[in-house]
Amino acid sequence: MSDVLVIGAGIVGLAVARALALRGHAVVVAEAEGAIGTGVSARSSEVIHGGMYYPAGSLRARHCVEGARRLTAFCASHGVPHRACGKLIVATQESEHAAIAAIHARGLANGVAGLALLDGAEARALEPNLACVSALHAPGTGIVDSHALMLALQGDFEDRGGAVAFHSPVARLESSGGSWRARVNGDSLPFDAVVNAAGLGAQALAARVVGYPSEGVPRRVLAKGSYFGCLGRPAFSRLIYPAPVEGGLGIHLTLDLAGRMRFGPDVEWVEAEDYAVDPGRAEAFARSIRRYWPGLPDGALTPDYAGIRPKLTGPGEPAADFRIDGPAEHGFDRLVHLFGIESPGLTASLSLAEEVADRLFA
Repeated sequence: MSDVLVIGAGIVGLAVARALALRGHAVVVAEAEGAIGTGVSARSSEVIHGGMYYPAGSLRARHCVEGARRLTAFCASHGVPHRACGKLIVATQESEHAAIAAIHARGLANGVAGLALLDGAEARALEPNLACVSALHAPGTGIVDSHALMLALQGDFEDRGGAVAFHSPVARLESSGGSWRARVNGDSLPFDAVVNAAGLGAQALAARVVGYPSEGVPRRVLAKGSYFGCLGRPAFSRLIYPAPVEGGLGIHLTLDLAGRMRFGPDVEWVEAEDYAVDPGRAEAFARSIRRYWPGLPDGALTPDYAGIRPKLTGPGEPAADFRIDGPAEHGFDRLVHLFGIESPGLTASLSLAEEVADRLFA
């Protein structure tokens, strides 16, 4: 049994801590804030993704598909509220047919079950308020209460002797004699292994590893995504996604477990973390939404919340895959960094956690 430090108590950090605890390790999670899941994990769309967007063989594709299976089973066994409501990815004009067909092909290559291409009439038979010329139906896509999920992960991990240390930012990491020392709140604490699951702070933490090469720390690119709620009764029973746009999946319609509609996220490249939602963005949201829901009432959109995606590539660049940097990548024993864990990080979390545990003690 090893003493392991996991840095970051978001969904991925808690999943990693749980996986390591289930393997018999003694695990401490160091969290800079005063509660679990206050960063990226608190500001997601809470969607259980299917895995059809990502290139075959990529970490995103592999862990999304396997992660969705694991996550659904975990939610069922632990009483975490979730629902497989399904999703329609829609083409609103003829020029988007090819994009929808490409997503279908990637989904088939990735092993996503149940995918079906629909014409406009077939899609409208499922969702009468929808406007589209074709669609891809993904019945396995779902939604989850992300906060209940994090509490369940924390409970599993703590039941096996783990602990979360709040208000515990890690100021320094140093490898010494085959083990690690972490500077936390003025104390130097020993550990056998370390996992960096710090989300938006992952690059800054990697730079605080004594002797770590600067070229091993990837660029951090921030993409802000705002969400708007929608007044009135739900007009759809499934999630509705347009054809993807640069930097994201387009302004899509998601549902919470109470059936409330919300729209987002958009993509706004930013230099610093800022979670304010600009009410003035509602006009652009409405234009995008009315392409697939012409019946959106005037004035129905209300500012809701915003999140920041920890991307590794910027505008005009191909989307980067997740990075799981272990000893094989950087040469430091028993250290794993997680970089660029944005969507579908929630869906992938339980699968990612197993690979992290494997790499940590390879």
